[in-house]
Amino acid sequence: MNRLQTDTVNGIALPRDEAGNLPVVVQVKGEAALFSRPELKVERVSYPVMTPSAAVGVLESIFWKPEFHYRVVAIEVLREVRQFTVRRNETTDVAPLAEAIRGTRRVDTVAHRDQRNAVCLRDVEYRIHAHLQPSGHADKPVAAYRDQLRRRVRKGACFQRPYLGTREFSAEFFWPNDTPRRHEYTEDLGIMLHSIHRDGDGPARMEWFAARVEHGVLHVPERGLQLDLPDAGTA
Repeated sequence: MNRLQTDTVNGIALPRDEAGNLPVVVQVKGEAALFSRPELKVERVSYPVMTPSAAVGVLESIFWKPEFHYRVVAIEVLREVRQFTVRRNETTDVAPLAEAIRGTRRVDTVAHRDQRNAVCLRDVEYRIHAHLQPSGHADKPVAAYRDQLRRRVRKGACFQRPYLGTREFSAEFFWPNDTPRRHEYTEDLGIMLHSIHRDGDGPARMEWFAARVEHGVLHVPERGLQLDLPDAGTA
C-alpha cells in the first residue's frame, strides 16, 4: 500500500499508513493551553492552535510503548481562538537538553525564580489525527497497538495526566464526537516545531515546518526541515 495514498474523511484529506489504515482520532479539550512560540523566549506567547509536538505529548500520556511512535497528520480546531494573559513563575536556570535527559543536572528553581507574562489560550478543543508507526523491535502488529490506544481512550485511562503545552493546563481526552470544526478559521502560523529526534547521547535534532490552518485544519507534513533558529535577543 502506498503510504502517500489519501482519503477524504469529513472534508479532510487524511493519508493512510503502509497497511492502508486511516489515522486514529482522539479528541482533547481544556480550560487553558500554552503552546509557546520558540522565537519569543522572554515572554511566553502561544501559537493560536495546538502544535504537533504537544499533540504527541497528549497521546503518549494516554498510551506509550518504546515499540512505536506517533506521527500526527492533522489537528482540527473545534473552538474559537481566545486568548488571555497570566503571570507565571519560571526559572532562569535551564539545564541543557542532553543533561536533562540523562538526569545529571539539578536545577535550583527557588534560587532562580522569575515571574513572566504569558499569552495563553482559553477554552480550547481539538481533534488529533495520528498514525502509530512501529519501531524495528516491535513485537506486535501495529493494529494491536491501535486497538490498545482506542480501548484506553474509551475508558479514559492514561499513563499520566495529559496537559496542553504546560503542566498546569491539564487536558481532558475522549472518543471523538461530531463537534464541528471552525471552518471559517484560516491563518498562517509561521514556523512551528514538527518533531524532535534523539540519537543516543548526541544533541537532539529538531525539524520544523511552515504551519497553516486551512478551514479549521492544521495539516502536518510527513517530514519537516532542520532549521537553526536564532537565540533570544539576536533575531
